Order: sequence, then structure tokens, then C-alpha cells
Amino acid sequence: MPRMRRGDFDGGARFERRATVAGHKYTVGETVQYTAGAYSRTRTTGSFQVVKLLPSEGDENLYRIKSEGEPYERVARESQLDRQP
Repeated sequence: MPRMRRGDFDGGARFERRATVAGHKYTVGETVQYTAGAYSRTRTTGSFQVVKLLPSEGDENLYRIKSEGEPYERVARESQLDRQP
């Protein structure tokens, strides 16, 4: 079997889990509640799925998130996300 690289599906999933241990609160595939920032052009809120863990910016972790109702992904700060009830 060929060796998986970070960009491969299975290898990427393992990489994302390791990043969670390093400080991310949410994991890839987890459904979260998103609230747009105060200075956002849109007041979007709702249920989103974590697509990718991103490197931190300053002292805050970043995530790539996706809503089923939108054709694009967003980047969100950890402070903009909450666990689904």
C-alpha cells in the first residue's frame, strides 16, 4: 500500500487530529455554531462543519468552515465558534 501524505484524505485526517492535540478546540468534521464578527459585512450565523484546522493567528486558532447552504468555505476564529447543543 502506498504511503499516505498529508494532503491525502486519510493522511490529512490523521494530521488534523494531531493538530487538535496541539491546541485546537474543535476537530475536522465536527458541527459548530458560527457567529460572524462585529465588523463582518454580513451577520451570518448558523450551523457549519469544520473542514480544516488552520495555523493560529496571534493567540487564536483558525478554522476553515463550510455551511451546506453556501457554495464556499469561510475562515473563522475560535472565538466565533461554539459547540452545537
